Amino acid sequence: MKRLGLKIIGLLIIAIVLFQSNVLLAVNSEENKLKNEQSAINKDKQEAENELKEVQEQKSETVKQVEELSNQIDEYQSQIDTLDTQISELNTKISQSEEKLKKAQEDYTKQEELLEARLVATYEAGETSYLDFILSSESITDLISNYYLITEVATNDTELLEKIQKQKEEIEKAKKELEVGKQELATSKASKQSVTTQLQTAKGEKNQQVAKLSEDEKQIQQHIEELRTASSQIEKEIVAAQQRYAAQIAALNNKNKGNASTTTGGNGSNKGGNSSANAGGSTSTGGSSNTGNANVSGKGVLQRPVSSGGITAAMYYPSGGYHGALDYGVPIGTPVHAAADGVVIKTANLTSSYGTYVVIQHAGGLQTWYAHGTSGSICVSPGQTVSRGQTIMSSGNSGNSQGPHLHFEVRVAPYTYGGCRVDPRNYF
Repeated sequence: MKRLGLKIIGLLIIAIVLFQSNVLLAVNSEENKLKNEQSAINKDKQEAENELKEVQEQKSETVKQVEELSNQIDEYQSQIDTLDTQISELNTKISQSEEKLKKAQEDYTKQEELLEARLVATYEAGETSYLDFILSSESITDLISNYYLITEVATNDTELLEKIQKQKEEIEKAKKELEVGKQELATSKASKQSVTTQLQTAKGEKNQQVAKLSEDEKQIQQHIEELRTASSQIEKEIVAAQQRYAAQIAALNNKNKGNASTTTGGNGSNKGGNSSANAGGSTSTGGSSNTGNANVSGKGVLQRPVSSGGITAAMYYPSGGYHGALDYGVPIGTPVHAAADGVVIKTANLTSSYGTYVVIQHAGGLQTWYAHGTSGSICVSPGQTVSRGQTIMSSGNSGNSQGPHLHFEVRVAPYTYGGCRVDPRNYF
């Protein structure tokens, strides 16, 4: 019996040792797995950086100059738009100052006429003084009454003089405001003329450089220009839409504050399996200095907009020109999903440029653009709040497209075509 007990104890000790060994092996295995995943991600990152460096070195000098001139043109156009706004505001301000001056002068004229009438009445009354008027009182009641009347007259005279003086000051102030406004207007118009001249010069230089491009480069440049032009108009409409849907966007931002850290880190363990698809995750933002304007960053913030299809074009064209988006080669009719919770701020069906597209505003300052969808397939509307993974349209071949695919952009404030399109892979 004693021997049986010892055997049981021995078996228990062996079982405990084996269990601990298995636990240690499992821990070590998981640790090694994570290290391998991290190593793979670092390797992909390095390869992407090397690829970007190689692409940039291969850029022809002409393509570089065209890109630089395009960015200059965007900057000049932005300055002109700002100056146009200033000029419009100054014209309004001048109109208000003129109206204010006109009213002040009318009031001044009326008060001046009243003062003249008062002076005439006083003159016609002769040399009778206030004291004579009081001394002529026949009783104490009459005296008090006359004193009250004289006090009222004197007070009214004083108020009238003060009012006239105040109106004079208002007139002078309105004149100064008007003069300042006109000077500012003249300065703004001169600045606009100067920037417009610079814009025309830059466009002329750009046309000369474009003429030197190869045929393939010209075709890509034409595609870029069409998207740039369309984007400029869309951007203006989006600014207005952001104001219209400010309440929804604010609610989205408030909701995101509570779970931003969980959302950002929650998908970190999925990176190893997607390492090849995400190669280039650190390739960057195409020179954008606005990345910091987004409050949200890091892996897992966005999901792929389509569940299938490889990347057929990344952030740079083969020529080295900046594409600023990812193209997914997927068949027509493939469901396109919202990359994160957001508010739809723009949808349209164009026959050129972006074709059928959707723009979504996300928490933290990110914007996503989905383009070249199937015409009529959009199943969301502006102002609607959508969830991560929700179907928003079907992919297609609309607009300026060379084949069925989804064009996917991520933008940061101020969301312009030039300088604000960043690599979506930084957020997957």
